[in-house]
Amino acid sequence: MTLLHSGRRIPASTVHKVQSALHLFSLYIVTPSLPTPAAVKEYLLGLQARIVAALEAVDGQAFGTDSWQRPEGGGGISRIIENGNVFERGGVGFSHVMGKNLPPSAAANRPELAGRNWEAMGVSLVLHPRNPYAPTVHMNVRFFTATAEGQDAIWWFGGGMDLTPYYGFEEDAKHFHQTCRDALQPFGDDVHPRYKKWCDDYFYLKHRQEPRGVGGIFFDDLNTPDFAQCFALQQSVGDRFIDAYLPILQKRKDMAYGERERDFQTYRRGRYVEFNLVFDRGTLFGLQSGGRTESILMSMPPVVTWRYNWQPEAGSAEARLYSDFLIHRDWG
Repeated sequence: MTLLHSGRRIPASTVHKVQSALHLFSLYIVTPSLPTPAAVKEYLLGLQARIVAALEAVDGQAFGTDSWQRPEGGGGISRIIENGNVFERGGVGFSHVMGKNLPPSAAANRPELAGRNWEAMGVSLVLHPRNPYAPTVHMNVRFFTATAEGQDAIWWFGGGMDLTPYYGFEEDAKHFHQTCRDALQPFGDDVHPRYKKWCDDYFYLKHRQEPRGVGGIFFDDLNTPDFAQCFALQQSVGDRFIDAYLPILQKRKDMAYGERERDFQTYRRGRYVEFNLVFDRGTLFGLQSGGRTESILMSMPPVVTWRYNWQPEAGSAEARLYSDFLIHRDWG
């Protein structure tokens, strides 16, 4: 195709470049009310790449890449490290899946979604350092939309991050929570307290009557006041993860430890497995929607132990984890 401008012919190659630029620009035009899944996807892919690059710089070993396709629609990219210099196991996954029939975990409380096509995308990570003094961490940011011809799209954002130490350090917990607070402060003074409580309530093992860790923030079903504001909040949470976790990891990854600390770490990891397989919405959604099992379960720690009715020695560092850290508290 050739166009005329002021009597001059514009080459077809130039027209094509302009059209391509306009297409790319359109991905990032976010109107306040209309959802723009393409912009969310581009952000999530970039977030995954940035986080992996930062983690590789700390570990010194490259993450593997496993791209996968879902037969029912969509796919993802799993970035995995095992037996690294710092991380015994870790995964940073991106997924973008779609379908026509929602799994029970998503449809049970949302009858308005019946009969709609759905689309879900997100970045989810779990990192299990080898050193028992370095905490496990989880972060997730996700977007869901359901559409039907002639009807407005139903959409929402969700996500958060939380820290699971095996040996507690108050300065670490305070730093993590302060970074979470900073991420949410631009969106209102009431947002962080609500999302912190939501996290405390969500990451709670009811059968053990104890929190999984020291918490962080958690949110779901976010679709007000408008798309642009919700998308901005998701980006703020995702962008703050590196600041929240890496300073803690850098301080703890080279601390000296022995068999006792390692043994307690593998015992406490059992709580992580219990929560993920019994309560975690993301795990249940992935398994029920026909997701890729290897990628869904990359959050599992590599070495775990269970003991019958084990109790820590009174006054020990292990006991202090229960008394001072595995409680719901304001970290200042």
